Formats: sequence, C-alpha cells, structure tokens
Amino acid sequence: MGERHRAARRDEVERNDQALLDAARAVFARDGMHTTVASIAATAGVGIGSLYRRYPTKEKLYERLCLLSLQDYLTAAETGLTDPDPWNGLATYIKAAVLCGTGTLAPIAETLAITDDMAELGERGDTTARQVIERAHDAGVLRADVNDVDIALLIEQLGRSPLVEQVTRHDNRDLHNAARHARDRLIALALDGLRAHKTTALPEPAPDWTLFTERWRANSNGGTPG
Repeated sequence: MGERHRAARRDEVERNDQALLDAARAVFARDGMHTTVASIAATAGVGIGSLYRRYPTKEKLYERLCLLSLQDYLTAAETGLTDPDPWNGLATYIKAAVLCGTGTLAPIAETLAITDDMAELGERGDTTARQVIERAHDAGVLRADVNDVDIALLIEQLGRSPLVEQVTRHDNRDLHNAARHARDRLIALALDGLRAHKTTALPEPAPDWTLFTERWRANSNGGTPG
C-alpha cells in the first residue's frame, strides 16, 4: 500500500469519524435517550459496521462525545476570560458554549460512567467559567442575583433550538439561515436579561450545583441502558 493510498485512507477515516460525531450530536438533540446506533449511522451516511469499528459500544461513542463537549466548554470559557472587557468576555463565553452544543448531551445524564478525563475537563471548565462570571460580577455588569448555576442551566437550555432542529430535520435549506438568525436573536435577548441594569427580581431560591450535577452522578458506576 503506497503512502498516498494510506493518507487517503486516513482522511476517509477522519471524515467518517467527524460525520459520526456530528450526526450523534444532532440525533441526541432530536431524540435524546431514544437515540439508536442505526439512526446515528444513517444520519452520518455511513454503515453500522463503520460505526462499530470506530466505537465498539454505544457507551464509547457517548464517552467521546462528552469529552469533546467538555473540551468545547473549556475553550469557550478560556476564550471569554481572555477578553479584557468583562461583559464581552461573559457574552463570548455564553454564546460559544451555546452554539457549540455543550448542553445537548444532557439527555444522557445519569446513564454514563464518569471517567477521570471527563471529571478533570469538567472541573477545569467549571473553574474557568466561574472566573469569567466572577469577573463580570466584580465589574458590576452582571446582575447580582444571577449565579454560575443559572448560567450553566441557561447554556443547556439554549443549546437546543427546536426551530433549527425542525428545518434541519426536514432539510429545508431555504430556512436554514433564517432559523439560525432567529436563534442568534434569542441568545441576544437572553444575554440582555443578564445585564445588571435589569430590576425585576428573579424567583427564589437560586439553583445550586446539586440540581445540575446529581443527574450525572446518580448512576456514575453504570453504563448506558439498552
């Protein structure tokens, strides 16, 4: 086998792997825990055999997706922290975390064992995000009654867009740009609600991390059912 052929084969494997990961994200966002391996493979346009060669079990695919999502979240927070403007940094972090889909894997909470790599990336992401949020609080640009759990939950909720999912599912290409633009406007509206000039008090009590994390820890020694 020549080097050119090997390089072409590597490129094909990488393309298939990226297609599988993109498809898995999209199918998870649409179907949640009802996702099937066959549906992921079909959406990616590859055979089930190709999927299983890369990911021998559904759990391995889930684990890979979680690691990538956690890395994306860390990158979003790090990018926000590098912006010298506290509000712009906060907005950059939130928008990046929303648009890269870090919240779309919430449906698999409580079904996947947490690996050391996942725990380490998650801790780094949470720590960096907390710094972004604390800096915005210290600068007086983020409303005082918003905490880091509020923002994490907001990112998770905005991570799914029924409108974008609908036009994508029906392959309505004419509406793709309009749907994404509408989603950007909703993100902007949500961000404006975080600004310190808002005066309507939020309902009490504020959420804490128990709500956010216990979904993942409840079955931390088990695997994905089915």
